[in-house]
Amino acid sequence: MEQELNQEIGIIKISDDVVGIISGLAANEIKGIHSMSTGFVEGITSKLSGKKNVSRGVKVNFADDNATIDIYVIVEYGLKITDACIKVQENVKKTVETMTGLKVDKINVYVQNVMFPKPENETISEEE
Repeated sequence: MEQELNQEIGIIKISDDVVGIISGLAANEIKGIHSMSTGFVEGITSKLSGKKNVSRGVKVNFADDNATIDIYVIVEYGLKITDACIKVQENVKKTVETMTGLKVDKINVYVQNVMFPKPENETISEEE
């Protein structure tokens, strides 16, 4: 599906994929967002094809002249999740509206997982 804008000299069509890519990049700019979450099938497909999907974890729906964006994220352990999600909503809305001229009606953020920090490699020193 594409969003179509009528202008005096022609039309402008913006693909869902373009809005998805912009949304994914804007969400990843927020501190505490580890990565975007993918479904099982989408994850397998990207591994088999070898292509990195920048819009993974993002679904875009157009109704009338408004866009609704669903974002699925994995957050880092130790941060206030609601604050990070609010920042994601604000940054995605601002970025999409600025770059495309579309009106973003809703941004739904779904936290799919929490990423824990990897333990630091501790070296064991032998004391003699």
